[in-house]
Amino acid sequence: MFQVKVPATTANLGPGFDCLGMALQLYNTITVKTDRSFHISLAGTYKEGLPEDESNLVWRTMCHFWDFIHFPVPSVDLTFHNEIPPARGLGSSSAAIVGGLAAANFLAGSPCSSFELLQLANEIEGHPDNVTPALYGGVTLSVPTEKGVLPRVLAQAPKLKAVVVIPDTHLNTKKARGILPPEVPRQDAVFNISHVSLLTEAFIREEYSLLKEGMCDKLHQTQRAALIPGLLETLEAALQAGAYGSALSGSGPTLLALVPNTSNLEVSSSMLDMLRKHDINAQAMLLDVDSKGTLADVVD
Repeated sequence: MFQVKVPATTANLGPGFDCLGMALQLYNTITVKTDRSFHISLAGTYKEGLPEDESNLVWRTMCHFWDFIHFPVPSVDLTFHNEIPPARGLGSSSAAIVGGLAAANFLAGSPCSSFELLQLANEIEGHPDNVTPALYGGVTLSVPTEKGVLPRVLAQAPKLKAVVVIPDTHLNTKKARGILPPEVPRQDAVFNISHVSLLTEAFIREEYSLLKEGMCDKLHQTQRAALIPGLLETLEAALQAGAYGSALSGSGPTLLALVPNTSNLEVSSSMLDMLRKHDINAQAMLLDVDSKGTLADVVD
């Protein structure tokens, strides 16, 4: 029997659309028992509504991997323990994909490296901003090249925490991406390029005072505000309460604020209060950055 542990992730971090991400200490786990008849069971806070049959994304990803390496599909008993909320902008689908690949790879004797798993995960997910930090941990940059996605870890264990404010409503990623225009003004593209550069420097040099400006965006957050009432006001409330920087987490609806390690509840309280003014109920969590990424190991 073995277990795979996959972190939640927050993507974009403001201007880094489809290329920046961060792993968080909130996990889904996959427990695999071999030489058993096929069975899937679900556990955890977010087990409801997920399939317990062969249509499950984790299982489909595992089968895709075994087909890719020409490995016979084994008979296994699987338990998925889900603590990452689905359809909230915290990388639940990436966790399923990365977890499935890691589990299938481990069971097959680990023939593929993390880099190779990343290429497969990106192919399935369609963008690497969540799958890269899920695999590697820390704050990551994903660079598209002719040979695939080049992963870079900008900061393995940054000295800060993440406030995630999770509205009760779901937001479909396809819908959130569909609202974005096919083309953007040149000055907005230049704005985001420069701010991604500033954000990268902030993490590498641990100059977190740069995050407030570095996390500004002109390519997707304003557009997605139409789907998330109070989005921009809530991000501003986080800054006013002392956050280093704030942004929409992935495609939303979760909102992210990066705060000092010594932070109290003021930032999360301010964000929750602002959302309530827009008739949105939400919960807040204060999370550390995950520095290890996806782990697979034998358990008793």
